[in-house]
Amino acid sequence: MFDLVIRNGTVVDGSGAPAMTADIGIAGDRIAAVSATPLPAGREELDASGLLVTPGFVDIHTHYDGQATWSGTLSPSSAHGVTTVVMGNCGIGFAPCRPEDRDRLIKLMEGVEDIPEVVMAEGLPWNWESFPEFLDAVAAIPHDVDIAAYVPHSALRVYAMGQRGADREPARKDDLDRMVALVREALRAGALGVATSRTLVHRTPGGELIPSHDAAEDELQALAGALASEGHGVFQTVMDLDDATADEDFDLLRRIAERSGRPISFSLLQPLNHPGVWKRMLDKLDGAAKDGVPISAQVFGRPVGMLLGLDLSFHPFSFHPSYREIASLPLAERVKALRRPERRARILAERPIDNGLPFLAHLARYEWMFELGERPDYQPSLDRSIAEIAARTGVDAREIAYDMLLERDGRNIILLPRANYGDGNLDAALTMMRHPRTTLGLGDGGAHCGVICDASLPTFMLTYWARDRAADGLTIEEAVRALTAETAQAVGLRDRGRIAPGFKADVNLIDHGRLTLHAPEMVADLPAGGRRLHQPATGYVATIVNGRVTRRDDAATGTLPGRLVRGAQPAPVEDQGSA
Repeated sequence: MFDLVIRNGTVVDGSGAPAMTADIGIAGDRIAAVSATPLPAGREELDASGLLVTPGFVDIHTHYDGQATWSGTLSPSSAHGVTTVVMGNCGIGFAPCRPEDRDRLIKLMEGVEDIPEVVMAEGLPWNWESFPEFLDAVAAIPHDVDIAAYVPHSALRVYAMGQRGADREPARKDDLDRMVALVREALRAGALGVATSRTLVHRTPGGELIPSHDAAEDELQALAGALASEGHGVFQTVMDLDDATADEDFDLLRRIAERSGRPISFSLLQPLNHPGVWKRMLDKLDGAAKDGVPISAQVFGRPVGMLLGLDLSFHPFSFHPSYREIASLPLAERVKALRRPERRARILAERPIDNGLPFLAHLARYEWMFELGERPDYQPSLDRSIAEIAARTGVDAREIAYDMLLERDGRNIILLPRANYGDGNLDAALTMMRHPRTTLGLGDGGAHCGVICDASLPTFMLTYWARDRAADGLTIEEAVRALTAETAQAVGLRDRGRIAPGFKADVNLIDHGRLTLHAPEMVADLPAGGRRLHQPATGYVATIVNGRVTRRDDAATGTLPGRLVRGAQPAPVEDQGSA
């Protein structure tokens, strides 16, 4: 007898094959049978008639490094059909770490990933020092999804080099030897690979560049060489996508991939200020593939940018002196103060304080600001921008933005797309997603608590690209494959992302016609009363992790069958040829 049988669902199995009506039999934590004819009875059964049945989604770019140590629920990802997450991206994390460097790594995470310092200071148990001990600490806590992790380069550098590593001094030979030994130790304990960052955007709260930023090529080659020595592991990086440095950085990554033979992925977007770089990067990916060099790009299926609001981290008036005077007031009191004519006039007449943050200039880009709405519109027409509304009405754009922020009792949200929207549409994102050497990523679940909520990408992919825009977007089979088999295989997790015998029993039952992505909202569920953005969805009838139902009708069941994934996982014997 099967432990669980899912009956009569429209199965999209993750391979890209056409959908079919079938029963799925689950035994323990594995799929035991997929049949177009009725299967025998199971101990538990789910009727999936009229529902889409997919593999659980695999999100390979998250930052749950802290949340995974204090919470069993890795939301918002788990609320959007995600059943496996990979953390440690961008080279930021909490292990390895000596006690005297804990505050330093907390500040790095605060500056790069917008997680409040007080949340981490309160929530992190710090019952580890080495990376293997960190994995053990994560494994000791039941979770609602499976978790895998990269070794973060910045933490590694500080641990191996101390203050010199934090100050970005060149690594000596003994430093490199120490880092290589630590990476090999981490890989043997279950790390998926190494992650680093070279982008100017990633800084500490004080504005300093992170430790990994300008690491020399010999250091990066040494880290990738450690992967090669162990015979497994991927190398993940973030780099600047501008006309001055992107080509040079790509060539550096190519040399690392050529020498190590290990897969390398980098983040690829269509930046607002450098809208043509992504096309050159795709051409370079084609050239690398032609020569057999294992390099790919992580891309995103909708605009990447900032959410602005009075209840969020930033908005167009965040750094105006007269706003700063009331910034610490509770939202209701702030809204009341902002509605007073005299304060409104003062704020609108002021210039913001220049705090040196790279994105400050974007807070005045009214031509790229749009009201997100109760039913979020991630492809607003350009004539809906605040600047265009101002031009039509003859009202100053700052006044339009000010009044827009006060709507919904101060909880209204403005979308500021900084990438993937340079032409006022998502065509560049679609082209990047369709490229054979790209993989979906960059959702950043667990991070940017008051700025973005892109962990909801799976729901957007299924609603926008594979339903509302299916005619010229993606088929449901393409969208599901991109969220499952492709992401899983990109990081070596070949035991999941498919509905086929022998694969992990990670499954979603989805009412595709009813599936809805709602507006992001602030919730206060972090340690020390910390707040973060959460984005609800409706239409997920059930999510199954390791054969057990973790969510029903868009709500958690309280079941926590998720596990730590230690290293690359082989494909089931039955599927060795196709994976």
